[in-house]
Amino acid sequence: MTQDAVSTATLPALGRTNLPLSILRACRPRQWVKNVLVIAAPGAAGVLTSRSAITDTAIAFVAFCLAASGTYLLNDARDVAEDRLHPRKRLRPVAAGALSVHLAVAIGLALVAAAIAISFLTDTWLPVVVSGYVAMTTFYSLWLKHVPVVDLVVVAAGFVLRALAGAAAVDVPVSSWFFIVASLGSLFMVAGKRESELRNATAIGTRSTLEVYSHSYLSYVRAMSSGAVIVAYCLWALEAEDATRILFTLSIVPFAMGILRYALLVDAGSGETPEELVLHDRALQVFGALLAVLIGLGIYAT
Repeated sequence: MTQDAVSTATLPALGRTNLPLSILRACRPRQWVKNVLVIAAPGAAGVLTSRSAITDTAIAFVAFCLAASGTYLLNDARDVAEDRLHPRKRLRPVAAGALSVHLAVAIGLALVAAAIAISFLTDTWLPVVVSGYVAMTTFYSLWLKHVPVVDLVVVAAGFVLRALAGAAAVDVPVSSWFFIVASLGSLFMVAGKRESELRNATAIGTRSTLEVYSHSYLSYVRAMSSGAVIVAYCLWALEAEDATRILFTLSIVPFAMGILRYALLVDAGSGETPEELVLHDRALQVFGALLAVLIGLGIYAT
């Protein structure tokens, strides 16, 4: 019996008799929480009082959910042998044998095509952003994830593209501060993810860059990006007009506390799955809600 056959045989039979559930699990719906970032630019631009803007933002959200799930399926099909050696990834439907590689590829391509097609329902720039995300993710899966530093930047760029997608969908400009905060915040989160993976040693052997990174280097990247993003956010908040200055100034507090809370969780080894932290950490949820309320009041209630 081959090694792959042995690996597959020893895996739990997850969803072997429930193909629709296996497909849904392979699409990783929990990861869709990342796509909420598409709301950031339209929200900051103050256009979410318009029904058309809300509709276009929703389309951008759906398009990125489809694109992300499609690329997840394609990536799982390509990395099936490596995933079977990973303590957590081996439970994914493709690696566990609950979903065939050929079917995963077919569904993945269909989802990517649907994502690009649905994005044409909004401004013409959204298909460009979605296509760019798919292309970048494909190059990452094939090559860039093995290149130290570049892999950090590319994963962070995926979050930034989500934020830019909202702006593209409703055709609003992106300010320099918005781009800086989104970029540095994304880099901070990705560095924390890699640091947690290295600390927990759950991806060594399957993620080659972890053999290059050190704890001190990733801590440096995290410290640099977290400090810079807080300064950038403060400068943006303090530039607000007099009528909204107090609300934006107050928003600095939950923003900084959210960064500090996330850093604490990473130090505890919990940053490997950022979406899980957002969904389950009550403190992060409270800080995020306070931030949204203060910014929302500053933009829409004054």
